[in-house]
Amino acid sequence: MGYDRTVRLDRDFATTVTAVREALAAQGFGILTEIDVTATLKAKLGHDMEDYLILGACNPPLAHQALEVDRTIGLLLPCNVVVRADGSGTVVQAMDPGTLVTLTELPALEPIAAEATRRLDAALATLT
Repeated sequence: MGYDRTVRLDRDFATTVTAVREALAAQGFGILTEIDVTATLKAKLGHDMEDYLILGACNPPLAHQALEVDRTIGLLLPCNVVVRADGSGTVVQAMDPGTLVTLTELPALEPIAAEATRRLDAALATLT
């Protein structure tokens, strides 16, 4: 079972991060959290790695609908979006919202996951 939606881009990391933020915002997603994995691993472990950023994206109306179905769904929110350097380009990966339905086995989440998938796919499509 795949659990990601992925695009590969021939552009630098910083430019991609800006484009991802704009693409997500255009689809109604705000960024609730941001984890600079590269900086964290360097500071805590002295480990060097490629640029790697995790953005916790949230579409409030969809999150509200999901929480109305199952309060425990908060364990799977927000939708993580990863931007990471990969050779001379970048990779952008978003968690597949269908994973929420698969993990919870709650059919009532299907339309919410479908709408989140549509919006994430539209955001990713603008990047290519």
